[in-house]
Amino acid sequence: MRRRRLNSFGTRHYDSDRQLYDAFEARTGIAVRFRELSAPALIEALKTEGEASPADVVISADAGTLWQFQDAGLLQPVRSTVLEGAIPERFREPDGHWFGLAKRARVIVYDPARFSAEEVGEYGDLASEGLEGEICMRSSSNVYNLSLMGELIERWGEEKASDWARAVAGNFARDPQGGDTTQIESIAAGECSVALVNHYYWVRLATSEAEDRRAIAEATALAFPATGAGTHVNITGAGIAANAPNRDEAVAFLEFLVSPEGQALLVGETREFPIVSGVPLPAGTDGLPDFIESTLALTRLGENQARSQTIYDRAGWN
Repeated sequence: MRRRRLNSFGTRHYDSDRQLYDAFEARTGIAVRFRELSAPALIEALKTEGEASPADVVISADAGTLWQFQDAGLLQPVRSTVLEGAIPERFREPDGHWFGLAKRARVIVYDPARFSAEEVGEYGDLASEGLEGEICMRSSSNVYNLSLMGELIERWGEEKASDWARAVAGNFARDPQGGDTTQIESIAAGECSVALVNHYYWVRLATSEAEDRRAIAEATALAFPATGAGTHVNITGAGIAANAPNRDEAVAFLEFLVSPEGQALLVGETREFPIVSGVPLPAGTDGLPDFIESTLALTRLGENQARSQTIYDRAGWN
């Protein structure tokens, strides 16, 4: 009899994911093979492979990226009472094309020796004239920034969101570059004073075994925007590949990921927040302040992606 198997294709690159796959195999007897690529490369690979693709599960960060997979016809709808019961409605695609599995907050990191949380604690504050030459940022084409803009369009309307992007770009200390960790490092080094990052990049530095990495976090602070609609929250999520040869095994895997064991393994190294209520927080996140999560349906982030990039381009946010 053929052994049951699962082919997981993802954009995550964490050692803990191997432990996650091993735990799933131990619990179910389903053998897991996995492949890791960047999101653009994975989309192109699935398009090229077409109906012959061995992919069963697609795992990726950000609802905007998952929307890209869905928009390309690379995911299929799934109904699961386990997934729908565990995952809040706004963190999953209505027809079951993708499901949020872990949460991340896009927050403001700043130099507390230069500015207070009252001065830079809200997204709108980054457009202040008092921040000229103080902001570091990563590229506008990064999906984290595209998704944030997708939400700001919904909150403020396109005109105000455009004005904000133009003002923020005018406050740059340097051209956009690097990843989220780069922005935190740049603040600690005195190159700038304020940036946008996902919370877990800072938490990893704060909980690092290396003293010099912890020092970078200690030189900076986080602000979780609370006014308006609250803090922009996104996901790591997954869906079932459109041509999954092992569909039942794929559904079983997603259901495992919302179990207490699956959640703990999923967020333990990344330092994201569990998606399932009641699951213990990973190390370093329990000391973060309570914050108000935005309630915007994450499907809007992908739908606004093209408009978001246009706004950034017109603002000179490269």
